[in-house]
Amino acid sequence: MTATVEVLVVGAGPTGLIAAATLARRGVRVRLVEARSRPQVGSRGKGVQPRTLELLDGFGVAGRLLAAGRSRLVIRRVDPDGTVHEHDMGKGADQAPTTPFTRSMVLPQWRLEETLRALLAGYGVGVEFGTRLTGMRPGEDGVTVELSSGEHLRADWLIGADGGSSTVRKLAGVSFLGVTREEQQMLLGDFRLDGVDRDWWHARRRSGGQRLSLVPLPETDSFVLQAEINESDGDVEPTLATFQALVDDACGPGVVTLREALWTSRWRYNERMVDRFRVGRVLLAGDAAHVHAPAGAQGMNTGVHDGINLGWKLASVLRGAPELLLDTYEQERLPVAAAVLGLSRELLTRFAQFEVSDFDAMSGLGITYRGGPLSPAWNGAGPHPGDRSPDATCARPDGRPVRLFELQRGGDWTLYRFGGGPLPEIAGVNAHSIGTDLLDPHAAARSAYQARDGEFVLVRPDGHIGHRTEDAATVTAYLAAFCGKADPIRTVA
Repeated sequence: MTATVEVLVVGAGPTGLIAAATLARRGVRVRLVEARSRPQVGSRGKGVQPRTLELLDGFGVAGRLLAAGRSRLVIRRVDPDGTVHEHDMGKGADQAPTTPFTRSMVLPQWRLEETLRALLAGYGVGVEFGTRLTGMRPGEDGVTVELSSGEHLRADWLIGADGGSSTVRKLAGVSFLGVTREEQQMLLGDFRLDGVDRDWWHARRRSGGQRLSLVPLPETDSFVLQAEINESDGDVEPTLATFQALVDDACGPGVVTLREALWTSRWRYNERMVDRFRVGRVLLAGDAAHVHAPAGAQGMNTGVHDGINLGWKLASVLRGAPELLLDTYEQERLPVAAAVLGLSRELLTRFAQFEVSDFDAMSGLGITYRGGPLSPAWNGAGPHPGDRSPDATCARPDGRPVRLFELQRGGDWTLYRFGGGPLPEIAGVNAHSIGTDLLDPHAAARSAYQARDGEFVLVRPDGHIGHRTEDAATVTAYLAAFCGKADPIRTVA
């Protein structure tokens, strides 16, 4: 007998884990399979950006990540002539009332995955390691798959989050357009070592000009080492001896001693993306849909955004929303992925030299779906539909402080009405009257949104603004059109 599941997620990296968690917390029956026999141990992507932290704060795990990461790490670049340059990538990016996370955080990818696996386990879902997708037959109402265990499974929907060499993408027949440059390579690895302190992000150049960096991984005793190689290095392999020779070339013989290699890899310049994120009941996300240069951990962060955007929409469709909502996943995320490819390419050309504008682009705080299919036009002031919803601190009637971001946790829509007054009661929407059940004594929320009395602001499950209006009926109409929430308005005080 063939087992059935609502959603099968293939690939348990950050994208697959957060997509599965987004679905599971909405009550979707989901399975997550991973070809690797155990959790990966390499740092790989080593940075979590501010907007990603905001999204993960919506799951209540940002505090755990902040405790395990490091948000203040100055890059110390030493030129061949001994000149020292210091650069704080987050300089001037101090916490603001509307933006609780403003600095990029150094955090190894394995730590993020560990945190997301624990989150997923809290929803009753575990990762099925050592299980590969070996066959796939899509149909009009589902996908039949064969797993390496010999199990045949029928899924209503299948998400391919299985990386740049995605089996799902290949079996779906989706092209992976772009370029691979064999002449542009890098060796990477996590090492225990002696000779440099853990207070800096160390950057050097080798004798031939190739770049090398040593970055301390927080809450560990190891560093990630990244070293450019080119044709002058020959066909070197990522062995301990090879890395030691590269470090000696950059820092001087005997200055840094590599004691143990925990993980090593070779990276080749690969910049590719698909031209569609969906083929019927098969959906692609993360590196399965786009691969980037390893600069600013943009690939990992973009994958997390993919997983959350796709997860809430697919959960909504499974619970009665019109299927056209899923089309907006590609419409919103494909342009973002294309822009990130360009950003990663540009950052790769730098060497520990960043401008304030780089942070603005890297942080993800400016990502917007303004003008997209879920973002009606808005002629007023403040953030528009499609923009990130700002945070603000309000108060309960008894004086207890509460952040808007806290109210937006849980995966549902959130509706604010400014200036007090009755609220429309709509199933699956958390509604708050700013002026009645929420107090805004310092006008922090009103200022963040530049809102008028009587105005409604509807916030999507992924923390982007869906709709702004002064007409309660259009809130219900909006939700009915896109999310199947067509309950009649019942106003409550």
